[in-house]
Amino acid sequence: MTDTVHDPATTGPAPEAPRCPYGHDRDAPGPVPLYGPAYKSDPYPLYRRLRETGPVHRVEFPSGIHAWLVTGYRAAHATLNDPRLGKNHRLGNENWRRLASIMPEPQHSQLQVHLLHQDPPEHTAMRRLVLDAFAPRRVEALRPRLRELADALVDGLPATGGADLVAGFAAHYPFRVLAEVIGLPEDLASRFDRDWGKVVQPVGPQDPGRPAYEARLRGLQTYIADVVRRKRADSRAPGWAEDEDLLGRLVAAHDEGGLSREELDSMVFQLLVAGQEPVTNQITTMLITLLRHPEQLAALRGSLDEPGRLARAVEELLRHDAAFELTTWRFFAEDSDLFGTRVPAGDSVIVSLCAANRDGLQFPEADSLDLDRTPNAHLAFGHGIHYCPGAALARAELQVAVATLLSRLPGLRPADTAGDGLDELAWIPAVLARGVNRLPVAYDRRV
Repeated sequence: MTDTVHDPATTGPAPEAPRCPYGHDRDAPGPVPLYGPAYKSDPYPLYRRLRETGPVHRVEFPSGIHAWLVTGYRAAHATLNDPRLGKNHRLGNENWRRLASIMPEPQHSQLQVHLLHQDPPEHTAMRRLVLDAFAPRRVEALRPRLRELADALVDGLPATGGADLVAGFAAHYPFRVLAEVIGLPEDLASRFDRDWGKVVQPVGPQDPGRPAYEARLRGLQTYIADVVRRKRADSRAPGWAEDEDLLGRLVAAHDEGGLSREELDSMVFQLLVAGQEPVTNQITTMLITLLRHPEQLAALRGSLDEPGRLARAVEELLRHDAAFELTTWRFFAEDSDLFGTRVPAGDSVIVSLCAANRDGLQFPEADSLDLDRTPNAHLAFGHGIHYCPGAALARAELQVAVATLLSRLPGLRPADTAGDGLDELAWIPAVLARGVNRLPVAYDRRV
């Protein structure tokens, strides 16, 4: 879940952000396109060039919407903590609404009033409802179960040869974990269609994929209604354990007047989709990075029992290539200055977490992979009041996933060793996310 509060484990004190000496404004020539296969497969050369010219840039997304992209670490850190910027879509101006890839009505009003699109005080009250379920103490108690779930999926892989680690592992592991954490019954969990996760990749009204997109929305809404009905019945049954059932607790909060129906459905939507897909993608980006650095992969496999080594490695893999590449929209309520750039009210402001995490002014040899890097104050989970509430769970899932796959699949390598199969991977075209839908690998045997 990427509702990106300060996490001292990965972030230091907020530094003062630089002002832009280049005087960018909305009439500056040529917004930079943020789309296309080359950009999605490796955005880092572009981010480097942008950082070198200043912290704020006019960019264009596939929908045609123009936005203001923040790239440097200090500027990103400050922007994520800037109280002038709001997340509620009502702040967006008419030009943004005309072109932005957002859900159509009525689903936008019914499914998009979750934490990612709320500002205080609503955001504060809604966030409080979910924090305990993802508290670090709860997550640590779950680690043995996380390992059982990971092992069960590896047990289902071919004994020798190879497999697609998305279809065989990454696409399923985060959802199985999430279902247990939030209290989703097994029969309902088995009905969830991963294709519904694509609703976070909206398409425009004229796009030929629009009918399929709207069908996914309707299917997901029907599923959410079934979940709410089931959890309402569960929460009224004798012996219901509120502290172990996040979904039931949210339904009870609605029934007691603490959440509107739209807020309830939106929070269930956020848990089911945003709570799993980023972890699926992050598993793939981490594996790709390790496969591109076979010596470091082998060294990590040989040191999994060393205290702290796995945790440091996962933090560096998060920094090196974060699955949540860009934050969601932010808006100024009035024309404002952003590091020397005039940003009109209602224009969208986006922070590139990936660009910030490769800033050499913050991270020495930022483009290099150093699995023992410390300190490592990366922004992969965001920062400020929208810091991901599920970060502790995501970290534990990623640590267990990496350790399980490396220890149980000796000889793990790209499936196409004769060519350069990793460079031929098709990266998902999602605007905000990085990951792949297929990751064919080879290995000697399954142990």
